[in-house]
Amino acid sequence: MNGRRDIAVFDLGGVLIEWDPRHLYRRLFAGDEAAMEQFLATVCTPEWNRCQDAGRSFAEAEAEAIARHPDKRALIAAWRERFDEMVPGAIAGTVAVLARLHARAVPLYALSNWSAETFALSRARFPFLEWFRGIVISGQEGIIKPDPRIFALLLERYGIDPARAVFIDDVPANTAAAEACGMHAIRFVSPEQLTGELEALGLL
Repeated sequence: MNGRRDIAVFDLGGVLIEWDPRHLYRRLFAGDEAAMEQFLATVCTPEWNRCQDAGRSFAEAEAEAIARHPDKRALIAAWRERFDEMVPGAIAGTVAVLARLHARAVPLYALSNWSAETFALSRARFPFLEWFRGIVISGQEGIIKPDPRIFALLLERYGIDPARAVFIDDVPANTAAAEACGMHAIRFVSPEQLTGELEALGLL
């Protein structure tokens, strides 16, 4: 297998599982797009959510946000209480790619920035997660992509040779970090694009 890429490492959100807080907050703001976007830009911001992905508890996160915006308490609490409504389902085309890899007995792993608390709530929804030989979740480790330490943790924990691994993620900073660790990286754009790149590598 010298020089062959024959292991696949997938990101989850945005690659295999659709996630967007707007699916929930569009309902809570009764379709008022401007008010919803203002809330997501100033209250429950991407940076605020990233702290949970890095290991902060939702109890601490909610307390911090409510202290800043006490009038938004119910909207802030809804992030965790109604998290499932932000996740409408799997990205079917990518799951089909994953199924082809699984059928070919390609070793599959996942590395995802996700809160430990909300990942636990979502895991049972997606049976294909059982196809992975190992899953590393940033919120469980207290390290978040693109920190090279989380890539090193994945490789060491599961004995993955980076020279044999293909890493798939939709965020350019994450694919760059994977390449720096010696993996071949594919920036995910669509299931069709991913299929073509994996076929070119001989994985499909």
